[in-house]
Amino acid sequence: MNIAFFLTPKSDVICENLNSTMRQAMERMEYHSYTAVPLIDDSGRYVGTLTEGDLLWMLKNTPDLTFKNCSKIKIGDIPRRMLNKPVTINSDIESLINLAVNQNFVPVVDDEGVFIGIIKRSDIINYCYKKFISKE
Repeated sequence: MNIAFFLTPKSDVICENLNSTMRQAMERMEYHSYTAVPLIDDSGRYVGTLTEGDLLWMLKNTPDLTFKNCSKIKIGDIPRRMLNKPVTINSDIESLINLAVNQNFVPVVDDEGVFIGIIKRSDIINYCYKKFISKE
């Protein structure tokens, strides 16, 4: 099976740029009810994933940082605690599932590292569930 079957294209994914501010990311994540978002650079390359935990640790470990002044913090300056590895669009299903076990979504990049979308763990589980149920 080709992993492109599961792909949610970039046009349907909320991403953040490294130059966005912490406040922008927090507001966007709250609005969309996301706990993590892919990060891309100015060239469109995937550079990591920003999580709620990253934001909370930044608030905890930065004296005098508040919601009001977090618009001064660039996302690129926020340490990220997890490395969400991407797959390429040509990866096999085994590689995808190995990553999806520990990631809510798996970023998908082309051969140049340019972000093209995500594969949600929930989509993989739902697909497997339907296959399992149809065999009963």
